[in-house]
Amino acid sequence: MRIELAAKVAKLKANTGVVPGLAVILVGEDPASKSYVTAKEKACAEIGVTSFDNRLPENTTEEELLALIHKLNQDPAVHGILVQLPLPKHIDEDRVIMAIAPEKDVDGFTPVNVGKLVIGQKAYLPCTPHGVVQLLLRSGVKLDGAHVVIVGRSNIVGKPLANLLLQKAPTGNATVTLCHTRTRDLATFTRQADIVIAAAGRPGTITADMVKDGAVVIDVGVNRVPAPEKPNGYKLVGDVDFDAIKEKASFITPVPGGVGPMTITMLLFNTVEAAEIAAENRK
Repeated sequence: MRIELAAKVAKLKANTGVVPGLAVILVGEDPASKSYVTAKEKACAEIGVTSFDNRLPENTTEEELLALIHKLNQDPAVHGILVQLPLPKHIDEDRVIMAIAPEKDVDGFTPVNVGKLVIGQKAYLPCTPHGVVQLLLRSGVKLDGAHVVIVGRSNIVGKPLANLLLQKAPTGNATVTLCHTRTRDLATFTRQADIVIAAAGRPGTITADMVKDGAVVIDVGVNRVPAPEKPNGYKLVGDVDFDAIKEKASFITPVPGGVGPMTITMLLFNTVEAAEIAAENRK
């Protein structure tokens, strides 16, 4: 997909002079957020997207952040705005997300884009759910009529992914069961699934006895667990028992890897699309 996007960027630049621009806002010094932002900026550079880096101190006020977003909303060189979450506790995340112009909301988090997704209108789709769908489609996994069990009900992954897979469209037509950590006898549901998507944010949520032979398993979870043997004292694991389940699954995604690179790819996808729309509107 990144090769396809690089070709689109080159074509857009040659035909219109427009270079897709992504403004990234990072508030504070959260190590995980810093590494995500660095990975996103590197991916932008790889395909020819201009990255506008806005790193703000932890004590930045909500009003200062909103003023920056307003400025970026008005900037024609910026086609997408990404605010790295979580934000410091003194800043209202909902207010910040709602301040982003829907046409620059390449994360797909504003109420306008969420609403369009739910009713099946064209919208910027949230990057992780869209990445999961592309991962399945491009791996040849049949969604039409498949029973998908999603474990996790977040606004970022679970809910939008359920809506996407339900759509009467080539990217959907699945039968979707949405579970979560309070679901009674979770294994009853996951054992029925052709596709299990774990997005609970809890290590060991899905074990081998909870998955039927030949199922497709997508692990969205990224959890830090202690690992004294590692130089930094921890390692990253997903929500599923990868080593045990890989013996049963027809496809399974690793952590790290798997869904993570797809999330960044779909952010690039949305940014390039936003630039194409902006170039078309200039005519």
